[in-house]
Amino acid sequence: MVSPFTLPPAGFGPGSQPDPDGELQYMAMPSGMRTYAPHIPEAEDQQAMADALAMLAEMAAACELVAQGAAPVSFDLASLSPGARKVMADALGQGEVSMKIRGLPAVMVQESVFAGVWMCLAAGMDLVEVAPVPALALTRAHMPHRPAIGSLARKGPGLANAPAILTELVEKSRSHKAGAMAHVINLSLLPHTPEDLDWLAEATGEGAVTVLSRGYGNCRVTATAMPSVWKVQFFNSMDTLILDTFEVTGMPEVALAADEDLRDSALRIRDVIEAIR
Repeated sequence: MVSPFTLPPAGFGPGSQPDPDGELQYMAMPSGMRTYAPHIPEAEDQQAMADALAMLAEMAAACELVAQGAAPVSFDLASLSPGARKVMADALGQGEVSMKIRGLPAVMVQESVFAGVWMCLAAGMDLVEVAPVPALALTRAHMPHRPAIGSLARKGPGLANAPAILTELVEKSRSHKAGAMAHVINLSLLPHTPEDLDWLAEATGEGAVTVLSRGYGNCRVTATAMPSVWKVQFFNSMDTLILDTFEVTGMPEVALAADEDLRDSALRIRDVIEAIR
């Protein structure tokens, strides 16, 4: 009998090495990270420019106040002339975070290039809100678009840890206090099946707010129909899911503009104003 140790080891022999005449194929590297890029608007109508600059100065002051704990401040863009409105749109640009808020009216939210300065557009609504997050994103968040039915969700083959996860979510949802630290359940570190994820989606329902944060990859935040419970998913720049979590909190931190962000926005807005003048 021939000893198995005389067999050629794996990784040797014809076909085991790259073709020297061929081209090596490399994995695609991450790319496309968004960074702040100020834009200096132009306008032939000097009155339109002056009106837009005056409102921008008020927004800068509001950023400082909100960073110190003041209530959110709103600015009605419908009060501007068409020329001034265009200047304002050019100056604000589009930042990393956008939101869809269901309800009447349905609201589309786009963060400007200045963190904490949000453009809110809907039927009869054209405003900018200076806040860590738009107020409607908090008040409407868990209004059920698809109701949470909890343990009444249909149980089928393949269900494993989902009922235990739901029990934890229900308990944390009921006990959550405003301002408390977020409670995170990291599904990426827990054993679960595809059936578990489907069952949890049916059990927790879907709320009225969806957030997309585009930076180095994407983060998708979806309100469930359970109070204070959010689904937070992180994707890399190749759109591969790398972190899948539930967060029990008022609003996941990834969607919030921090106080230092608002202070920085005040400085950047004033830099744009000075550059135009």
